[in-house]
Amino acid sequence: METYAKALLYAIPFFMLLLIFEMTYGYIVKNQKNKLIDSISSISSVLTNIIKNSIGIGLVLVSYLFLLEYLALFELQNTWVIWLIAFIAIDFAGYWNHRLSHKVNIFWSQHVIHHSSEEFNLACALRHLISNLFGYFSFLLFPAALLGVPNEVIAVLAPVHLFAQFWCHTQHVGKMGWLQHIIVTLSEHRVHHAINPEYIDKNLGQLLCIWDRWFGRFQEELDDVPPQYGVLKPA
Repeated sequence: METYAKALLYAIPFFMLLLIFEMTYGYIVKNQKNKLIDSISSISSVLTNIIKNSIGIGLVLVSYLFLLEYLALFELQNTWVIWLIAFIAIDFAGYWNHRLSHKVNIFWSQHVIHHSSEEFNLACALRHLISNLFGYFSFLLFPAALLGVPNEVIAVLAPVHLFAQFWCHTQHVGKMGWLQHIIVTLSEHRVHHAINPEYIDKNLGQLLCIWDRWFGRFQEELDDVPPQYGVLKPA
């Protein structure tokens, strides 16, 4: 958690620049998707998250290093293949972590903060829970540990993978052609944040949309169904 907080401290200035750019663009094209109070709410959420993680409030139930030590069947060399395997393993784990967050009440009670905004913009990408006191994500990295992916590779890729999800929280970009079949695009993530009956609990992937397509949770953004954002039972 402390490593994540340190990485986030470096990433936040970049996120703020993108947020300012989005707000400026919205003003210029007279299609503003940011409300000041809502954006302040989102930014305060990420700042409290940084504080919590920086002072080490939380308990990792099982570390990836522990799983690696006792489960690894191979000792892979540090090549580009290792990084590819690690990326796929992290994205696969992230998909199931996200899916559990939408289907298990105790996990949803923590994840709901990310969906609580009735806006959809780069600021709401920063809304993250501070109540995740027990880290269980390493359990979902079981396949990576089994294949012997080094801990150092996971430590580098995990925050990069998380921060790469920031860009898809905006309404100013439409569909992206053939990329819609490979990665989670802005259009597909708009569907995920929508509360329309057609869109609820769809597109749970983080960077790759193949998991949703394989496991039956994929939904395209429909031209005749504009997304409505927020949660069904507002706090």
